[in-house]
Amino acid sequence: MHRWLLSFFLAALSLSIYAQSRPNIILFLVDDMGWADTSVPFADSLVARNHLFHTPQMERLADAGMKFTQAYATPVCTPTRVSLMTGLNAAHHGVTNWTSPLKNNNTDNPDEQFNPAPWRINGLSPIPGIPGTIHATTLPALLRDAGYYTIHAGKAHWGAAGTPGANPYNLGFMVNIAGHAAGHPQSYLGAEHFGNLPGIATPQAVPDMEEYFGSDIFLTEALTLEAMKALRTPITRKQPFFLHLAHYAVHVPLQPDQRFVQRYLDAGMDKPAAYYAALIEGMDKSLGDLMDFLAASGLAENTVILFLSDNGGLSLAPPMSGPAHSQNLPLRAGKGSLYEGGIRIPMLLRWPGVTRPGSQTTRPVMPEDVFPSLLEIAGIRHPIIQQPLDGEAFVSAARHPDQPWPERTLIWHYPNKWIGKDGPAINYHSAIRRGRWKLVYDQRTEQAALFDLEQDPGEQHNVASLFPDQVYALIEQLGSQLAAWNAPMPISKSTGQTVPYPGKK
Repeated sequence: MHRWLLSFFLAALSLSIYAQSRPNIILFLVDDMGWADTSVPFADSLVARNHLFHTPQMERLADAGMKFTQAYATPVCTPTRVSLMTGLNAAHHGVTNWTSPLKNNNTDNPDEQFNPAPWRINGLSPIPGIPGTIHATTLPALLRDAGYYTIHAGKAHWGAAGTPGANPYNLGFMVNIAGHAAGHPQSYLGAEHFGNLPGIATPQAVPDMEEYFGSDIFLTEALTLEAMKALRTPITRKQPFFLHLAHYAVHVPLQPDQRFVQRYLDAGMDKPAAYYAALIEGMDKSLGDLMDFLAASGLAENTVILFLSDNGGLSLAPPMSGPAHSQNLPLRAGKGSLYEGGIRIPMLLRWPGVTRPGSQTTRPVMPEDVFPSLLEIAGIRHPIIQQPLDGEAFVSAARHPDQPWPERTLIWHYPNKWIGKDGPAINYHSAIRRGRWKLVYDQRTEQAALFDLEQDPGEQHNVASLFPDQVYALIEQLGSQLAAWNAPMPISKSTGQTVPYPGKK
């Protein structure tokens, strides 16, 4: 009997030591933050826009870890979020546009030329058989089953209300703070109950935050406080945790965070620009508060922090200041576009003992890469999952930033109408990048533009006529991969036929 008890004790001790040795993981996700919307330069040097923002905590994280200078997302939010959860490229999982908080509601704008593509309008589902969804095994479910305490705080936006994917608990989170089907907050202001006021509340009203109703707190701060409260449970249990802190910031509505906005007004910014900069700084403070909390809890050296945005920065005017599509310079265009301004994002990784302080890598990274990377960091080597994986783990780049990385092909696909009027590579576009070459394909005209990103990261010079062989090869590869994934395409109103894949007449 004593021998059995000793064996049981040793097994429990071994499991406890193993649990504590596995790193905690924080995925710090920002909404609509552009590549240059920070005082941290992701170009070779500071660009003009970097000087507009005050993000000392991002600087602190960059100094302690690694910058990914060529990290990408999809052009709008939900496709990126589903890719993070599933390891699938957006063209493959088919959730190519943002999902509505209403079930079976196609969010595409009406179009004169096309009927909507048959994209998965209800988003991600952890269970099969839900119409209009992609069924997949999710990242938090795998981490939970491996012993992680899983927490979601902030924006979810994986699926329509009334479907399983709308509820973070169904995706494998053990705690849900304010996550639901909507993609932006009705209000950032506690004084306005975050939108939960009688007679004016919409599906965008933020749930679960009643403790702060009527106070002068800003939503970013409230979510941070609630996330840190939730962390006390795994800390007490000495259990590894996965925190998915997905801020609603810096999505519209542009509302002033009174803690920071005066700095920008005093600098001469007009109100939209100042409100946006204050949203950025409030998000940055959240990052710093979280890092301070980890240090005070003795967890900083065993916690991985991955920081990224879900798409490029907003570039419509209004609500942003300045000429339309100029807000992400020197990158071209912004959110909704397949030019670099719409898909290039800031990304930082701090992995104590692995990432070299102040290092950086030019290895291109896609949203679907996060899934296998975090599983590898957690020590989950052979997960049993429903879906094939498109993502490639970036762990080797984190460990060896100076080693050359193998060339890979990156694909984006947006067969949707996001806004009512076409802009630069907005609405009905696909794109492919291999090495220095990026091809942007217009589904309306079935024409392509080619850019040399090494020489022209701002995509100002279409060199398709100079390199026809390169254009042909990339179009063929793009079309073949989209066909292999059965990617949705719009339907021509004049013929009733699906628009052909690139190069596939």
